[in-house]
Amino acid sequence: MHTQTIDLLGSTPGLRQALTVWRFGPDPAQTRVPTATIQAALHADEVPPLLVAQALKRHLARLEADGQLLGSVQLVPWANPLGLAQQLLGHPIGRFDLRDGGNFNRGFADLAAAAQARLAGRLGGDAATNVALVRQALAEAAAALPADTPVQDLKRRLLQLAVGSDVVLDLHCDSQASMHLYALTPQADMAAELGALLGAEAVLLATDSGDSPFDEACSRPWLQLQQALAPQPLPLACFSTTVELRGEADTNHAWAEQDAAALIEFLRRRGLVAGAPAPLPAPRCEPTPLAGSEPVTAPAAGVVVFHREPGDRVAAGDLIADLVELETGECRPLRAQSAGVLYARCATRWAWPGKRLAKIAGTTLARTGPLLSP
Repeated sequence: MHTQTIDLLGSTPGLRQALTVWRFGPDPAQTRVPTATIQAALHADEVPPLLVAQALKRHLARLEADGQLLGSVQLVPWANPLGLAQQLLGHPIGRFDLRDGGNFNRGFADLAAAAQARLAGRLGGDAATNVALVRQALAEAAAALPADTPVQDLKRRLLQLAVGSDVVLDLHCDSQASMHLYALTPQADMAAELGALLGAEAVLLATDSGDSPFDEACSRPWLQLQQALAPQPLPLACFSTTVELRGEADTNHAWAEQDAAALIEFLRRRGLVAGAPAPLPAPRCEPTPLAGSEPVTAPAAGVVVFHREPGDRVAAGDLIADLVELETGECRPLRAQSAGVLYARCATRWAWPGKRLAKIAGTTLARTGPLLSP
């Protein structure tokens, strides 16, 4: 293992912030080997990924020392030092930039058009050669991104690190949640495999969520270029996913070790780790469209009383929560519109109009617009 430190654009004289990258395995610049990028806590107040990254470091160092690491893995153990530094009245604020309210995991650059311009007339009939050319074009497009603010610089640096990888795992968590993950629809089989290893209760698929999160910024350009550059052969050579490691308070050594071991097994199945893969556990869910995810929202201000837990299977019409309005004492039932699994709910019990209280992975809805928003 060796450590790389990447200085970020500063915002205040005398203060320095940097990305730390732990690198394991062979140097991919010297020989073509499978590659993976794993980053933790882009939403910096989501703590479970930080602990899983520490467990991953131990696993990867041991595999490397034993000569079992066949591929190259770069681990970004805290992907958002800007957010880690933010506190407001004693509370960490790592999801949104306090400078302008922007979500740290939204609005990543779409590299497809810039990469396509660099690829004009260069692709041929050999898929492996095309993949190498696309990786180079994406890396050049990421390097050319503007970086006028610290957040822009952070996003540019993260894309530069990850965009050439075969596997990109972006580790997050939700408020109160069961294990779940997000991925591209054409990569449903690989997402289901990872979901089975992690014991996911929901695997949510989309070709475009509408919000440009980090995982899609790494994987979706391959789909866009595959479509734009047909009939030249171009596989989807980057599998990228957001892994939601349960809820904010689900931070313990046992789960961190379990989750790290599952991620290492996934890397083994991708050829980065030596040894025969273990049998795949029985999946706890089937992948479902992100467009079918149902947000349960508050129609008014009031106290929230939940009747269902994360991981519960629900049917259409089931009572999810009560909303108690303080002025009238009215208890308003909030029910599921569709069948599915309640995979996340909010951690607070005070609601305001429009607040998203819970999320259900269903199949009968067909939402449009930004799918990661209520």
